[in-house]
Amino acid sequence: MAVSRRQVILLGGVGIMGAGAAGAAAVPWGSVEAKSASKLDDRQMPRPYAAEFTQPPVLKPTSVGTDPDDGARIEHYTVTQRAATARILPRLGTPILGYDGIFPGPTIEVERGTRTTLTVRNQLPATHPAHGHVLATSTHLHGSASLPQYDGYANDVTMTGFKKTYHYPNYQPARTLWYHDHSAHFTALNVYSGLAGQYLIHDPQERDLLPQGEFDVGLTISDAMFARDGALSYDDRSRSGLWGDVILVNGVPWPRMKVKRRIYRFRMLNASISRSLRPYLRSGEPLTIVATDGGLMPEAVTVDNWRHAGAERYEVLIDFSKYKAGTRVELRNRSNENNRDYDHTDKIMAFDVVDDPFDTSDPTWNTLPTVLVPDNDVMGLTSSMAVKKRTMRVKRNDKTNLWTLDDQSWGQIIASGFQDVFAQVGLNTVEEWEFENKSGGWFHPMHIHLIDFKVISRNGRAPFPYEVGPKDTVYVGEGEKVKVLMRFGPHQGRYMIHCHNLPHEDHDMMTQFRVGLKANEDDPWDPIQAARPEFDDD
Repeated sequence: MAVSRRQVILLGGVGIMGAGAAGAAAVPWGSVEAKSASKLDDRQMPRPYAAEFTQPPVLKPTSVGTDPDDGARIEHYTVTQRAATARILPRLGTPILGYDGIFPGPTIEVERGTRTTLTVRNQLPATHPAHGHVLATSTHLHGSASLPQYDGYANDVTMTGFKKTYHYPNYQPARTLWYHDHSAHFTALNVYSGLAGQYLIHDPQERDLLPQGEFDVGLTISDAMFARDGALSYDDRSRSGLWGDVILVNGVPWPRMKVKRRIYRFRMLNASISRSLRPYLRSGEPLTIVATDGGLMPEAVTVDNWRHAGAERYEVLIDFSKYKAGTRVELRNRSNENNRDYDHTDKIMAFDVVDDPFDTSDPTWNTLPTVLVPDNDVMGLTSSMAVKKRTMRVKRNDKTNLWTLDDQSWGQIIASGFQDVFAQVGLNTVEEWEFENKSGGWFHPMHIHLIDFKVISRNGRAPFPYEVGPKDTVYVGEGEKVKVLMRFGPHQGRYMIHCHNLPHEDHDMMTQFRVGLKANEDDPWDPIQAARPEFDDD
């Protein structure tokens, strides 16, 4: 088990909660004996590669309209947050909180330039069934350049019995986004309970270059630990992080998927609240990364493995034409420093190659692209464009057990009436920020809302090749210094910066920046007041 010294001395209480893929079919589980974090009877422990792979349903719009001002297409969607029971264990149900009662929530797919509204109805219990906190929620579309009042600001919460309609412009290039709860101080518990789903933007360039349809596959990867009764245990080890012993893909433990002998595209989202991954193929064959958080890279990158933190998205091509029918190809996990690992956390899922026919007139079946988007605006930024350079030190206070960003916490932001900021930036200006990890013993996926950034250096050297694409979350390992470059826009207002190890974010590793406006200036985009939730009388 890989455990750092500081993690060994940190102890945390255990509560009970639930997540999983509600409605999953019963599967022929076997028993497995393993050292684990779960308290399940051995007969209840899921067995790697015993369950069939599933994908969440694609959400259909409730209606479609046209913007009267410019004729743009508008699609209207609705999801309902509610409690449900998932079947992810042999004979035990697992309570969850889910969008439409499933985990992951339904996938939303839109074309670039099509605007959407997403009405989120909070029909959850008034308080969390296991932990007792008020289930007020805030939905963040991670990776979207949304207006502040639709960005899922942590204190812009919707209470049980209310609903909020979010507006998304979808003008950004094709990419894999995800929507998840972002309520202040309870993001980790709520996301761990199941409040997460993928949201995809397509465009013609991406459609021409990469596999589509059944060969374009979303993988939402997370980890979990189970109580004896089948509910999820929650042990964040004194707020340092939660590392479960069961790896879930789309809410299914270590699934197996049938694949045809051609190239597939996998949209890999690490939705774990703390665990990072280092995926690789057990066969030793390389994988091709074609897109990062913000969409297509300038060039495809071939890797043996890569470091994948919580909230990061990588779009990966795997060529199954190299394998004979009947071959099993395993997607494995080498893990990273400062995770906690168990007997089977070195496995993610398996692919079983079959000889079924497919359309070979589609050129993506056997073509691994090389040049993708060499003229991406974000990747064209240079340090000479930066009007200011800033350093953010990522720390832990061993006396208070709180995490801070440059000695600032979200509690201080609240106390300031939400006016204090880490940075006051000009609209459409370019800045260079350095994240310096001074916490010792932990890694931190740092996420900046609103913008895509370019990673320009890691510990004074070039970034990893697979990071050379537009990003919104960056892995900052123990003792590392990472520099990023970004242009602030297109909106004005207040946006968050935080660690995406979600127990860190909740306690209290989050701050904010302000674009354009000054402190206490009249703010028509106030993230809490500009678009209030409504009573849900439907």
